[in-house]
Amino acid sequence: MNLHVPSSTAVALDPAIQKFLDAGPKFLIDGKLVQAQAGATIDIRNPATAQVVAKVPEARAEDIDLAVKAARRAFDQGPWSRLTPAERGKLVYKLGEIIERHAEEFAQLEALDNGKPISESRAADLPIAYNTFYYMAGWATKIAGATLSPSNAGEYHAYTLREPIGVVGQIIPWNFPLMMAAWKLAPALAAGCTVVLKAAEDTPLSALRLAQLIVDEADFPAGVINIVTGYGETAGAALAAHPQVDKIAFTGSTEVGKLIVKAAAGSLKRVTLELGGKAPTIVFPDADLDRAIPGVTLGSFFAQGQVCVATTRIYAHKSIFDKLIEGVRDAASKIRVGPGLDTATQMGPLVSATQLKRVSGYVQSGRDEGAHVQVGGEGLTGSDGYFLKPTILTNANPAMKVVREEIFGPVVVAQAFDDTALDKLAAEANDTEYGLAASVWTQNASIAHKMAKRIKAGTIWINCHHVFDPVLPFGGYKQSGWGRENGAEAIENYLETKAVTMAL
Repeated sequence: MNLHVPSSTAVALDPAIQKFLDAGPKFLIDGKLVQAQAGATIDIRNPATAQVVAKVPEARAEDIDLAVKAARRAFDQGPWSRLTPAERGKLVYKLGEIIERHAEEFAQLEALDNGKPISESRAADLPIAYNTFYYMAGWATKIAGATLSPSNAGEYHAYTLREPIGVVGQIIPWNFPLMMAAWKLAPALAAGCTVVLKAAEDTPLSALRLAQLIVDEADFPAGVINIVTGYGETAGAALAAHPQVDKIAFTGSTEVGKLIVKAAAGSLKRVTLELGGKAPTIVFPDADLDRAIPGVTLGSFFAQGQVCVATTRIYAHKSIFDKLIEGVRDAASKIRVGPGLDTATQMGPLVSATQLKRVSGYVQSGRDEGAHVQVGGEGLTGSDGYFLKPTILTNANPAMKVVREEIFGPVVVAQAFDDTALDKLAAEANDTEYGLAASVWTQNASIAHKMAKRIKAGTIWINCHHVFDPVLPFGGYKQSGWGRENGAEAIENYLETKAVTMAL
Protein backbone atom coordinates (compact mmCIF):
# COMPACT_ATOMS: atom_id res chain seq x y z
CA MET A 1 0.00 0.00 0.00
CA ASN A 2 1.43 3.36 -1.03
CA LEU A 3 0.61 6.89 -0.04
CA HIS A 4 -2.15 8.00 -2.37
CA VAL A 5 -1.73 11.69 -3.21
CA PRO A 6 -2.82 12.30 -6.81
CA SER A 7 -2.83 16.05 -7.31
CA SER A 8 -5.73 15.82 -9.75
CA THR A 9 -8.08 14.86 -6.89
CA ALA A 10 -6.76 17.24 -4.24
CA VAL A 11 -9.18 19.88 -2.94
CA ALA A 12 -8.13 23.53 -2.91
CA LEU A 13 -9.17 25.34 0.24
CA ASP A 14 -12.23 27.52 -0.03
CA PRO A 15 -11.18 31.21 -0.04
CA ALA A 16 -13.32 31.82 3.05
CA ILE A 17 -11.38 29.14 4.93
CA GLN A 18 -8.03 30.47 3.77
CA LYS A 19 -9.05 33.94 4.94
CA PHE A 20 -10.17 32.50 8.28
CA LEU A 21 -6.81 30.77 8.77
CA ASP A 22 -4.75 33.74 7.63
CA ALA A 23 -6.59 36.16 9.92
CA GLY A 24 -6.08 33.92 12.93
CA PRO A 25 -9.02 32.09 14.59
CA LYS A 26 -10.34 33.64 17.81
CA PHE A 27 -12.42 32.69 20.84
CA LEU A 28 -16.07 33.60 21.17
CA ILE A 29 -16.69 35.12 24.61
CA ASP A 30 -19.70 37.29 25.51
CA GLY A 31 -20.67 37.81 21.88
CA LYS A 32 -17.22 38.97 20.74
CA LEU A 33 -14.30 37.31 18.95
CA VAL A 34 -11.25 37.74 21.18
CA GLN A 35 -7.70 36.50 21.74
CA ALA A 36 -6.48 34.77 24.90
CA GLN A 37 -5.84 37.10 27.83
CA ALA A 38 -2.23 35.98 28.17
CA GLY A 39 -1.62 35.99 24.43
CA ALA A 40 -0.66 32.29 24.38
CA THR A 41 -1.27 30.29 21.22
CA ILE A 42 -1.36 26.66 20.09
CA ASP A 43 0.14 25.44 16.82
CA ILE A 44 -2.38 23.47 14.76
CA ARG A 45 -0.84 20.90 12.42
CA ASN A 46 -2.16 19.13 9.36
CA PRO A 47 -1.72 15.47 10.38
CA ALA A 48 -1.13 14.48 6.75
CA THR A 49 2.02 16.62 6.54
CA ALA A 50 2.88 17.57 10.16
CA GLN A 51 3.00 21.19 8.96
CA VAL A 52 1.55 24.05 11.03
CA VAL A 53 -1.56 25.42 9.29
CA ALA A 54 -2.80 27.84 11.95
CA LYS A 55 -2.21 29.29 15.37
CA VAL A 56 -5.15 29.49 17.74
CA PRO A 57 -5.47 31.20 21.11
CA GLU A 58 -4.83 29.04 24.17
CA ALA A 59 -7.38 29.49 26.92
CA ARG A 60 -6.22 29.51 30.50
CA ALA A 61 -8.06 29.94 33.80
CA GLU A 62 -8.63 33.67 33.30
CA ASP A 63 -10.22 33.10 29.87
CA ILE A 64 -12.45 30.37 31.25
CA ASP A 65 -13.52 32.68 34.05
CA LEU A 66 -14.52 35.40 31.57
CA ALA A 67 -16.48 32.91 29.47
CA VAL A 68 -18.28 31.38 32.46
CA LYS A 69 -19.22 34.80 33.85
CA ALA A 70 -20.57 35.82 30.44
CA ALA A 71 -22.67 32.64 30.33
CA ARG A 72 -23.82 33.27 33.90
CA ARG A 73 -24.99 36.79 33.06
CA ALA A 74 -26.76 35.60 29.93
CA PHE A 75 -28.61 32.95 31.90
CA ASP A 76 -29.42 34.90 35.05
CA GLN A 77 -29.92 38.43 33.71
CA GLY A 78 -29.96 38.34 29.93
CA PRO A 79 -32.79 37.91 27.47
CA TRP A 80 -32.09 34.20 26.87
CA SER A 81 -34.22 32.91 29.74
CA ARG A 82 -37.06 35.24 28.72
CA LEU A 83 -37.33 33.94 25.16
CA THR A 84 -40.31 31.75 24.39
CA PRO A 85 -39.59 28.09 23.58
CA ALA A 86 -40.50 28.75 19.94
CA GLU A 87 -38.08 31.66 19.72
CA ARG A 88 -35.33 29.54 21.25
CA GLY A 89 -36.08 26.68 18.87
CA LYS A 90 -35.86 28.97 15.86
CA LEU A 91 -32.37 30.09 16.89
CA VAL A 92 -31.21 26.51 17.36
CA TYR A 93 -32.65 25.61 13.94
CA LYS A 94 -30.92 28.61 12.37
CA LEU A 95 -27.59 27.37 13.67
CA GLY A 96 -28.19 24.15 11.75
CA GLU A 97 -28.95 26.16 8.63
CA ILE A 98 -25.72 28.11 9.02
CA ILE A 99 -23.71 24.89 9.27
CA GLU A 100 -25.49 23.38 6.26
CA ARG A 101 -24.92 26.55 4.23
CA HIS A 102 -21.19 26.42 5.03
CA ALA A 103 -20.95 22.62 4.91
CA GLU A 104 -18.14 22.48 2.35
CA GLU A 105 -16.01 24.87 4.38
CA PHE A 106 -16.48 22.77 7.49
CA ALA A 107 -15.73 19.55 5.58
CA GLN A 108 -12.45 21.05 4.40
CA LEU A 109 -11.54 22.19 7.90
CA GLU A 110 -12.19 18.72 9.34
CA ALA A 111 -10.00 17.15 6.66
CA LEU A 112 -7.24 19.69 7.23
CA ASP A 113 -7.39 19.69 11.02
CA ASN A 114 -8.34 16.12 11.95
CA GLY A 115 -7.01 14.35 8.84
CA LYS A 116 -10.19 12.46 8.02
CA PRO A 117 -11.10 12.04 4.34
CA ILE A 118 -13.12 14.95 3.02
CA SER A 119 -15.51 12.49 1.39
CA GLU A 120 -16.22 11.11 4.87
CA SER A 121 -16.77 14.57 6.34
CA ARG A 122 -19.15 15.48 3.54
CA ALA A 123 -21.15 12.26 3.82
CA ALA A 124 -21.22 11.75 7.60
CA ASP A 125 -19.88 14.49 9.89
CA LEU A 126 -21.65 17.45 8.31
CA PRO A 127 -25.15 15.96 7.78
CA ILE A 128 -25.13 14.58 11.32
CA ALA A 129 -24.03 17.96 12.68
CA TYR A 130 -26.67 20.14 11.07
CA ASN A 131 -29.42 17.52 11.40
CA THR A 132 -28.71 17.41 15.14
CA PHE A 133 -29.56 21.11 15.38
CA TYR A 134 -32.70 20.60 13.29
CA TYR A 135 -33.84 17.70 15.46
CA MET A 136 -33.08 19.33 18.82
CA ALA A 137 -34.71 22.62 17.78
CA GLY A 138 -38.04 20.80 17.85
CA TRP A 139 -37.56 19.77 21.47
CA ALA A 140 -37.51 23.40 22.65
CA THR A 141 -41.32 23.53 22.43
CA LYS A 142 -41.91 20.05 23.87
CA ILE A 143 -40.40 20.36 27.34
CA ALA A 144 -43.25 19.82 29.78
CA GLY A 145 -43.95 19.03 33.40
CA ALA A 146 -46.84 17.00 34.80
CA THR A 147 -49.79 17.43 37.12
CA LEU A 148 -49.68 15.20 40.19
CA SER A 149 -52.18 13.91 42.76
CA PRO A 150 -50.74 13.81 46.30
CA SER A 151 -52.35 11.40 48.79
CA ASN A 152 -52.07 13.81 51.71
CA ALA A 153 -55.23 14.80 53.61
CA GLY A 154 -56.70 17.97 52.18
CA GLU A 155 -56.83 19.40 48.70
CA TYR A 156 -53.74 20.35 46.75
CA HIS A 157 -52.81 21.46 43.29
CA ALA A 158 -49.41 19.90 42.50
CA TYR A 159 -47.35 19.97 39.37
CA THR A 160 -43.76 19.81 38.14
CA LEU A 161 -41.74 22.34 36.17
CA ARG A 162 -38.88 21.34 33.88
CA GLU A 163 -36.27 24.08 33.95
CA PRO A 164 -32.87 24.50 32.29
CA ILE A 165 -30.04 23.50 34.57
CA GLY A 166 -28.14 26.76 34.00
CA VAL A 167 -24.57 27.32 32.83
CA VAL A 168 -23.07 24.27 31.14
CA GLY A 169 -19.40 23.58 30.53
CA GLN A 170 -18.88 21.27 27.56
CA ILE A 171 -15.61 19.59 26.63
CA ILE A 172 -15.39 17.81 23.28
CA PRO A 173 -12.81 15.43 21.73
CA TRP A 174 -10.73 15.60 18.58
CA ASN A 175 -12.12 12.67 16.58
CA PHE A 176 -15.39 14.28 15.37
CA PRO A 177 -14.81 17.96 16.15
CA LEU A 178 -17.86 19.61 14.60
CA MET A 179 -20.23 16.70 15.13
CA MET A 180 -19.34 16.53 18.82
CA ALA A 181 -19.88 20.28 19.12
CA ALA A 182 -23.35 19.82 17.63
CA TRP A 183 -24.16 16.91 19.95
CA LYS A 184 -23.30 19.11 22.91
CA LEU A 185 -24.57 22.54 21.88
CA ALA A 186 -27.92 21.65 20.31
CA PRO A 187 -29.67 19.96 23.27
CA ALA A 188 -28.25 22.38 25.83
CA LEU A 189 -29.47 25.40 23.88
CA ALA A 190 -32.84 23.81 23.15
CA ALA A 191 -33.28 23.19 26.88
CA GLY A 192 -32.55 26.86 27.61
CA CYS A 193 -29.05 26.59 29.05
CA THR A 194 -26.08 28.83 28.29
CA VAL A 195 -22.81 27.22 27.29
CA VAL A 196 -19.03 27.41 27.48
CA LEU A 197 -17.70 24.92 24.93
CA LYS A 198 -14.04 23.92 25.03
CA ALA A 199 -12.81 22.43 21.75
CA ALA A 200 -9.95 19.93 21.69
CA GLU A 201 -6.51 21.51 21.41
CA ASP A 202 -5.61 19.21 18.49
CA THR A 203 -8.67 20.04 16.37
CA PRO A 204 -10.23 23.40 17.26
CA LEU A 205 -10.61 24.91 13.80
CA SER A 206 -14.19 23.92 12.99
CA ALA A 207 -15.43 25.02 16.42
CA LEU A 208 -13.68 28.38 16.08
CA ARG A 209 -15.05 28.82 12.55
CA LEU A 210 -18.50 28.10 14.00
CA ALA A 211 -17.80 30.79 16.59
CA GLN A 212 -17.07 33.28 13.83
CA LEU A 213 -20.25 32.38 11.97
CA ILE A 214 -22.32 32.70 15.15
CA VAL A 215 -21.10 36.29 15.45
CA ASP A 216 -21.57 37.05 11.74
CA GLU A 217 -24.81 35.23 10.92
CA ALA A 218 -26.67 34.07 14.04
CA ASP A 219 -28.79 36.14 16.41
CA PHE A 220 -27.95 34.61 19.77
CA PRO A 221 -27.77 37.07 22.65
CA ALA A 222 -24.25 37.78 23.92
CA GLY A 223 -22.95 35.20 26.35
CA VAL A 224 -25.35 32.38 25.42
CA ILE A 225 -22.68 30.55 23.42
CA ASN A 226 -19.00 30.86 24.34
CA ILE A 227 -16.38 28.83 22.49
CA VAL A 228 -12.75 28.48 23.55
CA THR A 229 -9.91 26.06 23.03
CA GLY A 230 -7.07 25.05 25.27
CA TYR A 231 -5.36 22.16 27.01
CA GLY A 232 -7.27 19.81 29.25
CA GLU A 233 -5.01 20.22 32.25
CA THR A 234 -5.48 24.01 32.25
CA ALA A 235 -8.60 25.17 30.42
CA GLY A 236 -10.52 21.91 30.85
CA ALA A 237 -9.68 21.63 34.54
CA ALA A 238 -10.63 25.27 35.16
CA LEU A 239 -13.97 24.77 33.46
CA ALA A 240 -14.77 21.54 35.34
CA ALA A 241 -13.92 23.11 38.70
CA HIS A 242 -15.50 26.54 38.16
CA PRO A 243 -18.05 27.20 40.93
CA GLN A 244 -20.43 29.09 38.64
CA VAL A 245 -20.78 26.17 36.21
CA ASP A 246 -23.89 24.11 36.97
CA LYS A 247 -23.09 21.11 34.78
CA ILE A 248 -20.21 19.54 32.86
CA ALA A 249 -20.76 17.46 29.72
CA PHE A 250 -17.59 15.67 28.63
CA THR A 251 -16.69 13.35 25.75
CA GLY A 252 -13.27 11.73 25.79
CA SER A 253 -11.24 9.02 27.43
CA THR A 254 -12.36 7.17 30.55
CA GLU A 255 -9.15 8.22 32.28
CA VAL A 256 -9.85 11.92 31.77
CA GLY A 257 -13.53 11.40 32.57
CA LYS A 258 -12.56 10.28 36.06
CA LEU A 259 -10.53 13.48 36.49
CA ILE A 260 -13.55 15.51 35.39
CA VAL A 261 -15.65 13.85 38.08
CA LYS A 262 -13.07 14.73 40.74
CA ALA A 263 -12.85 18.34 39.58
CA ALA A 264 -16.64 18.71 39.54
CA ALA A 265 -17.06 17.20 43.00
CA GLY A 266 -16.10 20.41 44.79
CA SER A 267 -19.38 22.10 43.85
CA LEU A 268 -21.37 18.89 43.22
CA LYS A 269 -22.19 20.07 39.71
CA ARG A 270 -24.08 17.70 37.45
CA VAL A 271 -21.91 15.58 35.15
CA THR A 272 -22.56 13.54 32.01
CA LEU A 273 -19.77 11.54 30.41
CA GLU A 274 -19.38 9.80 27.05
CA LEU A 275 -16.17 7.82 27.44
CA GLY A 276 -14.17 4.94 25.98
CA GLY A 277 -15.22 1.69 24.38
CA LYS A 278 -13.99 -1.70 23.26
CA ALA A 279 -16.80 -2.75 20.96
CA PRO A 280 -17.20 -6.45 20.14
CA THR A 281 -18.64 -7.57 16.82
CA ILE A 282 -19.95 -11.15 16.83
CA VAL A 283 -20.30 -12.94 13.51
CA PHE A 284 -22.42 -16.09 13.66
CA PRO A 285 -22.00 -19.00 11.22
CA ASP A 286 -25.21 -18.09 9.36
CA ALA A 287 -24.19 -14.47 8.79
CA ASP A 288 -24.45 -13.04 5.29
CA LEU A 289 -20.75 -12.53 4.63
CA ASP A 290 -21.45 -10.35 1.61
CA ARG A 291 -22.83 -7.84 4.13
CA ALA A 292 -20.67 -8.71 7.11
CA ILE A 293 -17.29 -8.32 5.40
CA PRO A 294 -17.81 -4.70 4.23
CA GLY A 295 -19.71 -3.94 7.44
CA VAL A 296 -16.91 -5.17 9.70
CA THR A 297 -14.34 -3.39 7.53
CA LEU A 298 -16.25 -0.12 7.88
CA GLY A 299 -16.69 -0.72 11.59
CA SER A 300 -12.96 -1.25 12.02
CA PHE A 301 -11.41 1.49 9.86
CA PHE A 302 -13.97 4.28 9.52
CA ALA A 303 -12.43 7.55 10.74
CA GLN A 304 -9.03 5.84 10.97
CA GLY A 305 -10.46 3.65 13.74
CA GLN A 306 -10.39 6.72 16.00
CA VAL A 307 -13.94 6.01 17.09
CA CYS A 308 -15.06 4.94 20.56
CA VAL A 309 -17.46 2.42 19.00
CA ALA A 310 -15.06 0.96 16.42
CA THR A 311 -15.19 -2.83 16.00
CA THR A 312 -11.94 -3.41 17.84
CA ARG A 313 -12.79 -7.02 18.80
CA ILE A 314 -14.03 -9.44 16.13
CA TYR A 315 -15.49 -12.73 17.32
CA ALA A 316 -16.29 -15.02 14.37
CA HIS A 317 -17.43 -18.64 14.36
CA LYS A 318 -14.64 -20.99 13.36
CA SER A 319 -16.63 -22.28 10.38
CA ILE A 320 -16.53 -18.86 8.71
CA PHE A 321 -13.57 -17.27 10.52
CA ASP A 322 -11.02 -17.73 7.74
CA LYS A 323 -13.38 -16.54 5.03
CA LEU A 324 -14.42 -13.47 7.03
CA ILE A 325 -10.88 -12.48 7.95
CA GLU A 326 -9.67 -13.06 4.40
CA GLY A 327 -12.44 -10.79 3.14
CA VAL A 328 -11.76 -8.04 5.68
CA ARG A 329 -8.01 -8.35 5.10
CA ASP A 330 -8.41 -8.00 1.33
CA ALA A 331 -10.74 -5.04 1.75
CA ALA A 332 -8.35 -3.40 4.21
CA SER A 333 -5.40 -3.85 1.87
CA LYS A 334 -7.27 -1.94 -0.84
CA ILE A 335 -8.19 1.06 1.32
CA ARG A 336 -6.61 4.18 -0.18
CA VAL A 337 -4.65 5.93 2.54
CA GLY A 338 -3.71 9.56 2.06
CA PRO A 339 -4.33 13.21 2.96
CA GLY A 340 -7.80 14.14 4.05
CA LEU A 341 -8.08 16.88 1.42
CA ASP A 342 -7.69 14.32 -1.40
CA THR A 343 -11.10 13.18 -2.64
CA ALA A 344 -9.64 9.77 -3.54
CA THR A 345 -8.53 9.13 0.04
CA GLN A 346 -10.53 6.52 1.95
CA MET A 347 -8.56 6.62 5.20
CA GLY A 348 -6.50 9.53 6.46
CA PRO A 349 -3.71 9.87 9.02
CA LEU A 350 -4.05 9.62 12.76
CA VAL A 351 -4.65 12.94 14.44
CA SER A 352 -1.20 13.57 15.90
CA ALA A 353 2.31 12.23 16.39
CA THR A 354 1.34 11.32 19.95
CA GLN A 355 -1.62 9.27 18.76
CA LEU A 356 0.47 7.52 16.09
CA LYS A 357 3.06 6.56 18.70
CA ARG A 358 0.36 5.29 21.04
CA VAL A 359 -1.42 3.14 18.45
CA SER A 360 1.84 1.81 17.00
CA GLY A 361 2.80 0.82 20.53
CA TYR A 362 -0.31 -1.36 20.77
CA VAL A 363 0.56 -3.07 17.48
CA GLN A 364 4.03 -3.84 18.82
CA SER A 365 2.52 -5.05 22.08
CA GLY A 366 0.32 -7.45 20.12
CA ARG A 367 3.33 -8.77 18.26
CA ASP A 368 5.29 -9.18 21.48
CA GLU A 369 2.44 -11.14 23.06
CA GLY A 370 2.13 -13.51 20.11
CA ALA A 371 -0.55 -12.01 17.87
CA HIS A 372 -0.16 -12.39 14.10
CA VAL A 373 -0.33 -9.32 11.87
CA GLN A 374 -2.57 -10.30 8.95
CA VAL A 375 -2.28 -6.94 7.20
CA GLY A 376 -0.88 -3.50 7.98
CA GLY A 377 0.93 -2.78 11.20
CA GLU A 378 3.23 -0.25 9.54
CA GLY A 379 3.38 3.40 8.65
CA LEU A 380 3.72 4.80 5.16
CA THR A 381 7.02 5.65 3.54
CA GLY A 382 7.49 8.94 1.77
CA SER A 383 5.38 11.04 4.11
CA ASP A 384 5.95 13.11 7.22
CA GLY A 385 2.32 12.61 8.20
CA TYR A 386 0.94 10.44 10.97
CA PHE A 387 -0.13 7.48 8.86
CA LEU A 388 -0.70 3.87 9.90
CA LYS A 389 -1.98 1.20 7.54
CA PRO A 390 -5.23 -0.60 8.42
CA THR A 391 -4.17 -3.46 10.71
CA ILE A 392 -5.71 -6.83 11.59
CA LEU A 393 -4.29 -8.99 14.38
CA THR A 394 -5.19 -12.67 14.82
CA ASN A 395 -4.03 -15.45 17.18
CA ALA A 396 -5.15 -13.24 20.04
CA ASN A 397 -6.30 -14.22 23.50
CA PRO A 398 -8.25 -12.36 26.22
CA ALA A 399 -5.12 -11.65 28.29
CA MET A 400 -3.50 -9.47 25.62
CA LYS A 401 -3.42 -5.68 25.97
CA VAL A 402 -4.77 -5.32 22.43
CA VAL A 403 -7.86 -7.28 23.46
CA ARG A 404 -8.38 -5.59 26.83
CA GLU A 405 -7.52 -1.93 26.24
CA GLU A 406 -8.94 0.75 23.95
CA ILE A 407 -6.54 1.31 21.04
CA PHE A 408 -8.33 4.14 19.22
CA GLY A 409 -6.75 3.58 15.84
CA PRO A 410 -7.07 1.42 12.70
CA VAL A 411 -6.25 -1.81 14.56
CA VAL A 412 -8.68 -4.68 15.04
CA VAL A 413 -8.17 -7.97 16.89
CA ALA A 414 -9.92 -11.12 15.62
CA GLN A 415 -10.68 -14.30 17.54
CA ALA A 416 -12.58 -17.49 16.58
CA PHE A 417 -15.23 -19.22 18.66
CA ASP A 418 -16.74 -22.69 18.32
CA ASP A 419 -19.40 -22.71 21.04
CA THR A 420 -22.54 -20.82 20.01
CA ALA A 421 -24.05 -20.82 23.51
CA LEU A 422 -25.37 -17.28 23.73
CA ASP A 423 -24.66 -16.78 27.42
CA LYS A 424 -21.03 -17.75 26.94
CA LEU A 425 -20.61 -15.49 23.91
CA ALA A 426 -22.22 -12.59 25.71
CA ALA A 427 -19.98 -13.13 28.73
CA GLU A 428 -16.91 -12.89 26.49
CA ALA A 429 -18.27 -9.80 24.77
CA ASN A 430 -18.98 -8.26 28.18
CA ASP A 431 -15.54 -9.12 29.58
CA THR A 432 -14.36 -5.51 29.50
CA GLU A 433 -14.61 -2.43 31.68
CA TYR A 434 -16.42 -0.72 28.81
CA GLY A 435 -19.95 -1.01 27.50
CA LEU A 436 -20.48 1.51 24.73
CA ALA A 437 -21.48 -0.46 21.62
CA ALA A 438 -21.52 -3.86 19.94
CA SER A 439 -22.70 -5.43 16.71
CA VAL A 440 -24.18 -8.84 15.93
CA TRP A 441 -24.20 -10.45 12.49
CA THR A 442 -26.75 -13.21 11.93
CA GLN A 443 -29.76 -14.02 9.77
CA ASN A 444 -31.57 -15.52 12.77
CA ALA A 445 -33.81 -12.83 14.24
CA SER A 446 -34.24 -14.74 17.49
CA ILE A 447 -30.48 -14.98 18.08
CA ALA A 448 -30.06 -11.30 17.17
CA HIS A 449 -32.58 -10.09 19.74
CA LYS A 450 -31.40 -12.52 22.43
CA MET A 451 -27.84 -11.24 22.02
CA ALA A 452 -29.07 -7.64 22.06
CA LYS A 453 -30.54 -8.29 25.52
CA ARG A 454 -27.45 -10.09 26.84
CA ILE A 455 -24.72 -7.67 25.74
CA LYS A 456 -24.12 -4.85 28.23
CA ALA A 457 -23.71 -1.85 25.94
CA GLY A 458 -25.61 1.33 25.19
CA THR A 459 -25.85 0.68 21.45
CA ILE A 460 -26.39 -2.67 19.74
CA TRP A 461 -26.24 -2.82 15.96
CA ILE A 462 -27.65 -5.87 14.16
CA ASN A 463 -26.23 -6.60 10.69
CA CYS A 464 -24.77 -3.10 10.56
CA HIS A 465 -22.28 -0.88 12.37
CA HIS A 466 -21.69 2.88 12.71
CA VAL A 467 -25.33 3.89 12.19
CA PHE A 468 -25.95 7.24 13.87
CA ASP A 469 -28.96 9.53 13.91
CA PRO A 470 -30.07 12.40 16.16
CA VAL A 471 -33.10 10.38 17.26
CA LEU A 472 -31.01 7.47 18.56
CA PRO A 473 -29.78 7.83 22.17
CA PHE A 474 -26.04 7.23 22.44
CA GLY A 475 -24.02 6.43 25.54
CA GLY A 476 -22.55 3.62 27.56
CA TYR A 477 -22.74 1.13 30.38
CA LYS A 478 -20.02 0.64 33.01
CA GLN A 479 -16.93 2.80 32.48
CA SER A 480 -18.16 4.02 29.11
CA GLY A 481 -19.93 6.86 30.83
CA TRP A 482 -22.99 8.45 32.41
CA GLY A 483 -26.03 9.71 30.52
CA ARG A 484 -26.94 9.73 26.84
CA GLU A 485 -26.36 11.96 23.86
CA ASN A 486 -29.06 12.41 21.18
CA GLY A 487 -32.74 11.59 21.32
CA ALA A 488 -35.11 12.77 24.03
CA GLU A 489 -32.59 11.57 26.60
CA ALA A 490 -30.14 14.29 25.60
CA ILE A 491 -32.59 17.04 26.57
CA GLU A 492 -32.99 15.42 29.98
CA ASN A 493 -29.27 15.96 30.59
CA TYR A 494 -29.84 19.72 30.69
CA LEU A 495 -33.03 19.97 32.77
CA GLU A 496 -33.91 20.16 36.45
CA THR A 497 -37.29 19.08 37.85
CA LYS A 498 -39.08 21.36 40.32
CA ALA A 499 -42.13 20.21 42.29
CA VAL A 500 -44.75 22.86 43.08
CA THR A 501 -47.50 22.17 45.64
CA MET A 502 -50.31 24.56 46.53
CA ALA A 503 -52.86 23.99 49.26
CA LEU A 504 -56.38 24.79 48.05
